[in-house]
Amino acid sequence: MKGFGIHSSIWTMDWTPDAAEHAVGEAVRHGFDFIEIALLKPARVDTAHSRKLFETAGISAVCSLGLPEAAWPSRDPQAGIDFLKVAIDATADMGALALSGVIYGGIGERSGRPPTAAEYDNVARCLAAAAKHARTRGIDLGVEAVNRYETHLINTGQQAVDMVERVGADNMFVHLDTYHMNVEEKGIARGILAARDHLRYIHLSESDRGVPGKGNVRWDEIYAALAAIDFRGGLAMESFMNMPEELAWGLSVWRPVADSTEEVITEGLMFLRGKAEQYGLIEKRGAA
Repeated sequence: MKGFGIHSSIWTMDWTPDAAEHAVGEAVRHGFDFIEIALLKPARVDTAHSRKLFETAGISAVCSLGLPEAAWPSRDPQAGIDFLKVAIDATADMGALALSGVIYGGIGERSGRPPTAAEYDNVARCLAAAAKHARTRGIDLGVEAVNRYETHLINTGQQAVDMVERVGADNMFVHLDTYHMNVEEKGIARGILAARDHLRYIHLSESDRGVPGKGNVRWDEIYAALAAIDFRGGLAMESFMNMPEELAWGLSVWRPVADSTEEVITEGLMFLRGKAEQYGLIEKRGAA
């Protein structure tokens, strides 16, 4: 995963053939290198259609998800394993490179108590089995740290590192997100530096999940830290627009965060690419 990508959520959270064609077409039109697919119902995805779509468009893909409550590994690790195996197979069958996100639980999973050793034991057991299966399919797995309002399990970059190192699978990596880090880290740069040995993917998201550069995220701090660790992984823009009701609760998205998707993409991508060029993370456009 390299270059700039975009999360499909800005167009759709339901990866049907029609929605996929629209999202991929838009991603290509805006010049993204890859698209991140919200793989919330992996058993229902037409993987052959998606694979052909990516190949025809010449775009790479990654997948991400959160698990349904019946498959939360903290409660039922075997159910989590079974669900993740289906998701891993779908990821591989469509030709995507990795499965990431809240692969250790649900978006909105909160016990009302601090995480317990037993919960972490269950999550580690689930992820170890999932990573073993993913290796047979050539898929990498990412652990995304998200804020305290979306999970009680893994909120910081260091917690994601701890889980990845506990599982010890070479096909696992840390996935960070600037929106969540803006809530949880004592300085976003510190979170990036803490994860440097395992960080391969980062969501670039504004403080309100709207247009990057129009909120209070400290972008120069972020890009300077990424440059300091010589980051060469995937940079994915993420903004949530028009969430379906079943997802709005877990993500706490209650209103539009921008005037239009076009505003988020055109202004946000220009801003983020400009910062990446400024800090030497990508070549300047037009450079030899």
